[in-house]
Amino acid sequence: MSTETSQDQLLLGPVDFLVIEFPGSHFTGEGLPLLVDLVDRGIIRVLDLVFVKKRDDGGVLSLDIGQLDDSAKGLSVFRGATSGLLDQEDLDKAADVLEAGSSAALLVYENTWAAPLATSLVRAGARLVASARIPAPTLLEALDALDAADPSGERNVQAASAAGSREG
Repeated sequence: MSTETSQDQLLLGPVDFLVIEFPGSHFTGEGLPLLVDLVDRGIIRVLDLVFVKKRDDGGVLSLDIGQLDDSAKGLSVFRGATSGLLDQEDLDKAADVLEAGSSAALLVYENTWAAPLATSLVRAGARLVASARIPAPTLLEALDALDAADPSGERNVQAASAAGSREG
């Protein structure tokens, strides 16, 4: 197995895909500034952002950013954000999990923050052999179960940090 990597592998971080439902097609735009901030700080790069609406008959309609109401006006910064990765089949699959009358944002983004680490590991001959996401509710349930199993409250969970590891 070769440890040589292409230029593309050296420049790309992990890519994630989200389907975010807005029940009743009620979009407030509240999270939009946070998405823009993540992009502005170089933490993520939006590859695709598509909006769909599931009609009452179950059909799916793709919406242009300009077709959304005023609460979505800040989305204009993402107009044209399309890599071509999403196709009609993806839109149909997203519609399968939506309630009739609801809209959704399909977001494909690169975790640019991880690209330097991934590049370094690949150059060193490492390879990713498994990856998974743990949904926040699942994590919280697991922590609650641990708390219930240890009524003394002695469990001490600390996140690793570079600053913490240097303290003596």
